[in-house]
Amino acid sequence: MNLTASFSSIASVAKKELLHILRDWRILVLIFTLPPALTLLFGYAFSHTESTDIPALLYDADHTPESGKLIDELRTNKTFAWRDWTPQKPGPPDLLAAHAMAALVIPKGWEESLGKGDPIPLPLTLDGTDTNTAPQLEGALRESLGKFEQNLYLQDVIDDLPEDVLEMGKKLPEGVRKKFDSAMKPWPVASKVLYNPEERFIEYIMPGIVGLILQLLTITLMACTIAREREAGTLSQLLVSPLQRYQIVIGKVLPYLGVSILLITMTLATGCLHFHVAFRAPGAIALLCFLFLLCSLGTGLLISTFCQTQAQAIQFSVFYLLPVFPLSGAFSSLDQLPGAVLWVSEAFPLTHFCRAYRIVSLGQQGVSAISTDLGFLLAGAFITCAGASIFLSRMQD
Repeated sequence: MNLTASFSSIASVAKKELLHILRDWRILVLIFTLPPALTLLFGYAFSHTESTDIPALLYDADHTPESGKLIDELRTNKTFAWRDWTPQKPGPPDLLAAHAMAALVIPKGWEESLGKGDPIPLPLTLDGTDTNTAPQLEGALRESLGKFEQNLYLQDVIDDLPEDVLEMGKKLPEGVRKKFDSAMKPWPVASKVLYNPEERFIEYIMPGIVGLILQLLTITLMACTIAREREAGTLSQLLVSPLQRYQIVIGKVLPYLGVSILLITMTLATGCLHFHVAFRAPGAIALLCFLFLLCSLGTGLLISTFCQTQAQAIQFSVFYLLPVFPLSGAFSSLDQLPGAVLWVSEAFPLTHFCRAYRIVSLGQQGVSAISTDLGFLLAGAFITCAGASIFLSRMQD
């Protein structure tokens, strides 16, 4: 009988919270439009990671056949969108005024320096405001120079060798000739990519998109529940009612748990149908998402218990979410973080969600491989919900 009464009490609180959600058309619009819209926005933003047609300046001060061949090779590289350019004054070019990310100069006497065996370095100026693009552009340029040296210049050198040198080469021992042949060719690497063979970045960031959308909506919506009761003056009535504190907590969480399950379903469906993201081990992913939802909802409810107004609750939610975005590994690896910051990132539920999701979906591992992350999320859900219950029991109006 007590169990039935407890369920009835929880259901009454959950019904009251669900009616509030259904009566607020702004929340309904948010729920049904924001998840697919953000999934499409983030998906398109991160689905193409290869840089192409980056504006770059090119000046040929040498005007020789070799520099012309080099320019032809550079223009085949789709990374750059080269524009002919002539420096107007000495010193580095004004890339910002020229609306370019790089500038390359083929200096006068460059072909002559190749013949002397001491090539003049090619001055390359890069825009360092984007620390990701600048190294990528330098790498793309080095790749083009390597192709030019291997495929064009080296072949021209071989073609210009005198006949007596070629005859002497034929007299070399076979082992020496094979070593020379190996030294003149780029050494191949037989690579094999596991877990994400097509190297689609959208596959990597999909758990980050799902987690960020869920945390953004669940924490902010949940953080306003108790604060809204306090502003409306109904919190005192709720606290003096026969309801136990845990019944209030569970009743508040249940409607938003149902809404969150709807959110994650729409987000995953958008990723699967539109971006063709594969979802493997649905059982393990469902368990992971469920624990992550409970942890996020508990965090929002805990924030709501010590906030006096809804505006204050939203501010606390934003302060919590700000470090989560860059430190959770949602869109980039955490391996580059310093040791102390890496420990801080481990305190965020989204960090464990993204890591476990990738292990299961991309690594095709079972639940046992993510047991530590599942344990953290379960502990986080229990601690936050228990903390909210304790705050409610000590609350005084």
